[in-house]
Parts: sequence; structure tokens; C-alpha cells
Amino acid sequence: MPCTFIRLAGCPLRCTYCDTLKAIPTDSGSLIAIDDLVQHVSNQNRPLVLVTGGEPLAQRHCIELLTRLSQLDCSVQLETSGAYSVQNVPAGIRRIIDIKTPGSGEVERNHLQNLQYLAAGDEIKFILTGRDDYEWARDFILEHKLGLGDVPVLLSPAWGDVATSALCEWLLEDALPARLQIQMHKVIWGSESEGV
Repeated sequence: MPCTFIRLAGCPLRCTYCDTLKAIPTDSGSLIAIDDLVQHVSNQNRPLVLVTGGEPLAQRHCIELLTRLSQLDCSVQLETSGAYSVQNVPAGIRRIIDIKTPGSGEVERNHLQNLQYLAAGDEIKFILTGRDDYEWARDFILEHKLGLGDVPVLLSPAWGDVATSALCEWLLEDALPARLQIQMHKVIWGSESEGV
């Protein structure tokens, strides 16, 4: 689906598999007024907008930006590390919460209270660095009874760390209520491509 992608600079996490290291510093982007950004998104006239980072919820004006975007005629998604509360994210914004696995190096940053705020249209994502991460995620999914309702669970192999075929086999073997997610832009344009 055509998507306008908004990447906010700045992230306090240091995930081992981060593929957007340039977005970690808060001064790595360009300053853009919210009015100008909303106008740009409106001009794009695409059916989907994704706000990501860095870590968008670490930015003090993120909620204001999401509120403004929610007034446009498109679907708006927020992709967050899950280290910050999503409680104040405006209604109608679809939240994609990344549950950090041990292989990320940031598992202690999981804000598990976020699970109670999930609603239909939201998603939970796990990025896996190996079989140990898969087993940890599997046990987490089962313990918290995830993937059984209106909030899909996505398992994504960290690029270059887990073979997609292996992850498929594990999912089928365990009949886990989760979907495979791969980074399609890397498959289509290559892992080093930017701005696609």
C-alpha cells in the first residue's frame, strides 16, 4: 500500500539489530514545523501514513503530530519500540508495538502495561535474532495470550541473523498464532537502499 513514511530523529535505545543508526541522534534529521509536515502528508494523498523513528514517543511533540495527522483522510500508524506508554496516543491511530527480545539488548525496556491499551487495528511485533529469541517470543505470546483476538502478532527476522525459511519452519512447528513479517523494502530494493 502506498505510504508516507515519517521518521522522527532520536532514540534512547540501542538495539543490537538497529538498521537505522543514523536516526539515533536527536539532531540527525531536519527541523520541520508540524504544520508543514501535515501539509506535505496531505499533498502526498496516500492512503497510509507511518510515524516511526528513532523512537517517536521519545519526542515531545509526537502526540501533537499524531493528533494532527489523525484529522487527515488516511490511516495513520505509529511504530514504537514499546519502551514508552501508548496510553495517550490519540484514538484512531494504529499502534505497532515492538516487544524487545533478549537478543535486542533492550528487553528490560519493555513497557508491558502497553498490552492493556491495545485495540483492534493495532499490532505487536517481535524482531528475532535467533532461535533463543524465537523461543522467548513464543513463550511470551502464549503467556500473555497474544494473537488470539483482533491484534495480530508479527514475527520478523533481524536482517541477516535469521533465515526466513527457518522462522517459517518454527512457526509451523509450533502452530503459533503469529504471522511472518519480512522487511519487504530490503527484499525489493536491497538492504542498503534508503528513501524507498
